[in-house]
Amino acid sequence: MLLTGGLKSLLPHVLRRIIRCNRLTISNTSGMAEGYKQANVVILHKSLADDFEKFCYANDGPLPLLHRSQPGDWKCPSLSNDSDIRTDCLQYRKYEHGACTGSLKSLKEYSEQLKDMVTFYLGCSFSFEKAVQKAGIPIRNVEQKCNVSMYKTSVPCYSVSMFHCNLVVTMRPIPESKLEAAVLATCELKEAHGAPIHIGDPGAPLAFTHSPGCMFITDLKNDNVRSLGGVPQVHCISQDPLHFSIVSAEAAQKIKTLETLIGIDPGERGVLHLRRRGELLRACLALSHAGSVLITTGFPTHCAHEPPEENDGPPGALAIAAMLQALEKQVAIVTDQRAMDLNKKIMEEAVQLGILKKPIPLLSYQRQNADSALMFLCENGNPGRPRFDHLIAIERAGMAADGNYYNARKVNIKHLVDPIDELFLAAQTIPGVTTTGVGDGGNELGMGKVKDAVKKHIKNGDVIACDVEADFTVVAGVSNWGGYAIACALSVLRSCEIHDRYLRRAVGFPRAPSQRLWLPALPSVTKALVQAVSGLRCQTPELWSSPFPLNSKLRLFCAHGSAFTHILATDAAKHLFRGENCRSKKQLDLNNLCLPLPLLTY
Repeated sequence: MLLTGGLKSLLPHVLRRIIRCNRLTISNTSGMAEGYKQANVVILHKSLADDFEKFCYANDGPLPLLHRSQPGDWKCPSLSNDSDIRTDCLQYRKYEHGACTGSLKSLKEYSEQLKDMVTFYLGCSFSFEKAVQKAGIPIRNVEQKCNVSMYKTSVPCYSVSMFHCNLVVTMRPIPESKLEAAVLATCELKEAHGAPIHIGDPGAPLAFTHSPGCMFITDLKNDNVRSLGGVPQVHCISQDPLHFSIVSAEAAQKIKTLETLIGIDPGERGVLHLRRRGELLRACLALSHAGSVLITTGFPTHCAHEPPEENDGPPGALAIAAMLQALEKQVAIVTDQRAMDLNKKIMEEAVQLGILKKPIPLLSYQRQNADSALMFLCENGNPGRPRFDHLIAIERAGMAADGNYYNARKVNIKHLVDPIDELFLAAQTIPGVTTTGVGDGGNELGMGKVKDAVKKHIKNGDVIACDVEADFTVVAGVSNWGGYAIACALSVLRSCEIHDRYLRRAVGFPRAPSQRLWLPALPSVTKALVQAVSGLRCQTPELWSSPFPLNSKLRLFCAHGSAFTHILATDAAKHLFRGENCRSKKQLDLNNLCLPLPLLTY
C-alpha cells in the first residue's frame, strides 16, 4: 500500500511506522508532521563521538545538537517514544573512510556494527517551515513538493580534531518585503538552525547519515524556543550585489541615539537639514561586513597657513582606523601627496600614544589615465578583485558640480586637492564595494547624496555643494564626532549577539566579554583631546606660539565645548565614550574641553 497524501497532518509516531514499513513513495520529509521537529542524523563510531560532539558545539548554527545516544542505542526516548534509528528515516547514506559509498533503505543489516556506534540527532530547517508559513511567507519547496535547495559554501566551519568541512546551507527565496518577518519567525528557533546566515545574492571509518531531505521525525513540538538576545531587524547594506544584514533592535536603537547626539549643530549652519536618519546604522553595518577599508581625510581650508589643513577630520579618521584595527580588518589611508609628511607625523605620534596598535599604510592617488582609479582600487584593474570593500571619507574636500573644490567661504582650493573623488566614483562601478561620506557642511566628499538640501539650507551651498555621492552619508555637527560615532557603533554591533552570529555565519564560538579585544579601541574623552592636540601641533604650530588665532576662535571653541558637555551629560554618552572617562566629566571644565577641540572650519 502506498501513502502519498495528507502527510502533513499525521502525527510523528504514525509517520515513523509508515516509513519503517517502507510504504512511502516520496523522496523527502519536508512539510510532514507540521509543527513538529525533524532531525538530521549522523551515526559514528564511539571513538569519534566526543570530538564530533565538540564539533557540534563549536558550530551550533549548522549543527544544533538535539540528542546524543549511548553506543548501540537505537532508540531515542528524549525525542520519540517508539523509534528505531535503523529504520525510521526514509533513506540513509553510507560512508567509508569519509567517502559516500551508497544509499540504503534500512540499517538493520549493520546492527552488529551499530552496537559500537553513537547516533547524533541534529536540528533541521524543515522544523521552522510551519512558523515561516504562519508569518505569511510562502515556502517554495513545500508548494512544489520537492526537496529544499542545498549548497556547499566556501565558508569554513570551526575545526575540531579530524572534523573539518565547509558550511552547507539551504536556500529559500523570500520576497524582499517579507525578509524581516522571516528573520523574526526563525531567530528564536535555534534548534532548527535559527535565523538566516546570509541574505542576498548568493566543503571516518564507517559512518551513516540520513539522505538529504530524509529526516528523522521527532515527537517534539516547535514551541520550546530560546532567546538569541533581542528582536532582530533586517537592513539593506548593498544593492550590487544585493546584501542585507541583521542586528538587534536594541543595538540599532543605540546607534540611532548616537546619530541624534552627533547631529546637533553648534555652528548653527543648517546642518540639521542635511541629516538622513538611519545612515549611520547602515554605514556601520556595511563596515562591519568589510574586510578591508580605505579611509581618506583632509580639508585644506586655510590657504594662508602652511600646512593649510584644518584640525577636523584626522582625529575622527584615527578613531575609525583604531577600531577597524582592533576588529582585525585591513586599513589604509589615502591623502594628498603634498600632505604625506604631515599625515606620517600624525600617524607616528598616534602609534607612540597608543591610539593605533601599529602604523597604517599611507597612500596617495594621482590620475594618470582614465583607468587610474580602477587600477588603484582593484588588482590589475579587475573589478572582480577589489583591494577594498569599503571607502570612508571624513571631512575630505569634495568636488563641486563645476569640477572645483571650495571651502565654506566659497574660496576655490582645487590647487591643494588631489582627485581622490575619482576613487569614490569608480567604487560605484565595482560590485561589492560600498562607500561612506562623513561631513558637517555639505562641501565634503560623499555629501552629493544631500546636495539639494545643501544648496537650499547651507550658506554658499549653491556653489560649494559636493556633487559626488557616497552610498551612506553621515552628517554631524562636527565631522570628528561622526568618526567617533562610527567607531562606537562598530563596537555596539560587534557586541550584539544577533549581529555577531550573522557575521560568523553561525559557525565558531561567540566571543566572551573578556575576549572582546576591540573595547580598548573605543573613543574616550582623553583620546579625543589627545588626538586633537596632537593633530593641531603637527598642523599649525604657530597657533601655540601666538594667542591671537585661538582668541579669535574662542566663540566657536565654546560652542563646540558646550556641545561636547551636552553629549557627556546625557545617559547615552556611554555609547559614545567609554564609561571610565565619563565618570571624570565633572573634572573637565569648559575651557579644557574647548581648547583641545579647535575645529577650524571657517
